[in-house]
Amino acid sequence: MTPAPLRIGNASGFYGDRFDAMREMLTDGPLDVLTGDYLAELTMLILGRDRLKDPSRGYAKTFLRQLEECLGLAHERGVRIVANAGGLNPSGLAARIRELVRELGIPVAVAHVEGDDLTARFPGVLTANAYLGGAGIAECLRAGADIVVTGRVTDAALVTGPAAAHFGWSPTDHDRLAGAVVAGHILECGTQATGGNYAFFAERDARDLRRPGFPLAEIHEDGSAVITKHDGTGGFVDVGTVTAQLLYETQGSRYAGPDVTARLDTVTLTEEGPDRVRVTGVRGEAPPPTLKVGLNRLGGFRNEVVFVLTGLDIEAKAALVQAQIEDAFDRGKSRPKQVSWELSRTDRPDASTEETASALLRLVVRDADAEAVGRALSGAAIELALGSVPGFHVTAPPGKGAPYGVFEAAYVERDAVEHVSVLPTGERRPVGEDTAHDILVLREPTLKPPPPEPLPPSPTRPTPLGRIAGARSGDKGGDANLGVWVRGDDAWRWLAHELTVDRLRQLLPETRDLVITRHELPNLRALNFVVEGLLGEGVAAQARFDPQAKGLGEWLRARHLDIPEVLL
Repeated sequence: MTPAPLRIGNASGFYGDRFDAMREMLTDGPLDVLTGDYLAELTMLILGRDRLKDPSRGYAKTFLRQLEECLGLAHERGVRIVANAGGLNPSGLAARIRELVRELGIPVAVAHVEGDDLTARFPGVLTANAYLGGAGIAECLRAGADIVVTGRVTDAALVTGPAAAHFGWSPTDHDRLAGAVVAGHILECGTQATGGNYAFFAERDARDLRRPGFPLAEIHEDGSAVITKHDGTGGFVDVGTVTAQLLYETQGSRYAGPDVTARLDTVTLTEEGPDRVRVTGVRGEAPPPTLKVGLNRLGGFRNEVVFVLTGLDIEAKAALVQAQIEDAFDRGKSRPKQVSWELSRTDRPDASTEETASALLRLVVRDADAEAVGRALSGAAIELALGSVPGFHVTAPPGKGAPYGVFEAAYVERDAVEHVSVLPTGERRPVGEDTAHDILVLREPTLKPPPPEPLPPSPTRPTPLGRIAGARSGDKGGDANLGVWVRGDDAWRWLAHELTVDRLRQLLPETRDLVITRHELPNLRALNFVVEGLLGEGVAAQARFDPQAKGLGEWLRARHLDIPEVLL
């Protein structure tokens, strides 16, 4: 007999997401499992600094507060909770949850997954955590756990684990696991699948988007799924919102993870009703033989000051301020090791307000010495107050230097990581791996379609790309990911031939000297670009105006191209 579909919802896309989401997901409709994704590269750095101050911390405290309110609700409704809120200390969080269970008198079983912490193997780093798969979660659920907390697992593992436990999948059920990975990737960022951060938001009634509901997936035994949300909640689910999230922070058509390598070029999306999108056709291959390890280390100290330049002669004013600061640094005892300048021309000619008549000159400094970016910068900037450009002022005086982190990825053999499930009884059960890991077993002959025929020549009109194309962008360490999609076959025929790597470099000059890789996803009518090194040493280093490349896609959509009039 085929098991019933598994309804898995999400209540958190990051550490700091909507606090009430857990209660809303438990009360607004039926669920079997509720997940929460609290971890990101930057979050691990934050938790690492927390752990330095107090070794008993290192987990997402918000999750514990949410459970204080919602543990009874989850128990009443028979909903299991799976979250990676354990961060750097899953055993510590599990212990606190067990204390809470005793205090509230609610009979729920708590388990956790550990083994991802490899900090001892990487001297000099603040955190080093392997990205584990869902097998440990599945082991805990099969042992009767009602709540499972983990450390660093992949975001999709929060879905693959419960699905594997529910349907009895084996590690070699690659197609089924790949379907669950795709569903997990769609759910992981919460309301980004239900209209949040959506490129075509202006086409919707603004009331829909004031408070988007969180998404859920109805997962079937064959690995297919329906992405939806609770009835009556805000936002919307359609092929566009699901496509946008599928393209988010992925690299290439092969989405490799510890459970399976999911083939994103096989995904088919079908709108089967209001707020219901079916995901089918996902094919999987064996996972790679190595596990990714996210490393965070303290990179030093940074500081910044923003000079406001108003009115005429903006370029000349910027040049004088820069020359004065550089001169002060040269005469000082501790010039910062890294000094960068960026002039943002936010001013307009003949402006009707002072703010729109002003440009911003941003100075960022970095150094291993806190004094070099603190007192040295403060003195150099503030001493210009009466001896610089007319109208001189800053948005805020520079303060002390703040520490910043650097993220990088490493890889280790799977056998070198001790993936362990700690069951509700306290038993420590090693998670076995009984599948071959060979990413070279490809299916190209049957999966890769030929490129589409180009559109025939026709009249064009200079138009922003965003009039016909959506985009979503984000970060992976120091690299940026940029997904672009269109909503019709003719538009895809045009986009696939027009938006080449060279064309992207022309449209986004900041990428001109960087390595860019383009990936085609014809089933989604989409292109995915990986721009290497755009974000320097990662989000925590804040090397760029938009350190996570969140606005990169919207910048591209605002650029003008000669678009065929038949598409407009």
